[in-house]
Amino acid sequence: MYSGTFTVSTTEQMHLIDITHTVQKQIEDAGIGAGICYLYNPHTTAGLTINEGTDPDVQTDIINGLREIVPLQFPFRHQEGNSPAHIMASLMGSSLTIMVDRDRLQLGAWQKIFFCEFDGPRSRKIQWRLLAAA
Repeated sequence: MYSGTFTVSTTEQMHLIDITHTVQKQIEDAGIGAGICYLYNPHTTAGLTINEGTDPDVQTDIINGLREIVPLQFPFRHQEGNSPAHIMASLMGSSLTIMVDRDRLQLGAWQKIFFCEFDGPRSRKIQWRLLAAA
């Protein structure tokens, strides 16, 4: 089993960052051939998702859509003032499972892996684990 962490630095309050290349590099370095890649985000105001990565307007649309779904101005009770980020992170989720074959992530033609920042800018850690097929 191979595992580790990598850092994602965000520069905006809300931002989707393509981390596909970083994850793919971990797989290539491990050389597991085939198996499963687990990604885990241990932060309560950020998430992970797989979505289209070719057109950057999709990332903008996701953020704008979340802003419509989750009101930024609402009488939230959480004193830190980042309740919208907590809700958005819950909607996205904190982990992903991706199949690996021939040391390649098995993503669709347009799919990329995104770290979703909702309370930035910050420096974040992503944990990964590779499980080789038997």
